[in-house]
Amino acid sequence: MPETEVGKITHYFGSISVAVVKLSGALKKGDTIRIKGATSDFTQEVKEMQIDHEPVAEAKKGQAIGLKMDEHAREHDSVFRM
Repeated sequence: MPETEVGKITHYFGSISVAVVKLSGALKKGDTIRIKGATSDFTQEVKEMQIDHEPVAEAKKGQAIGLKMDEHAREHDSVFRM
């Protein structure tokens, strides 16, 4: 299945390993995503995401979500749905 870009990381909170992702496509809990940037390249499952500090099961294009990261991500990294 081809990768589809679904967002960009606009901020990363290293102390809590959470990235803010501005979505350009839909994303839901359980999706497998790939984070790719200049120095980042890893795959993980979407286990937990939040909008305004409230847990959500899915998010739509145009929303900004908080997403728990398994590894270090960076601002401007792209988020792809696998």
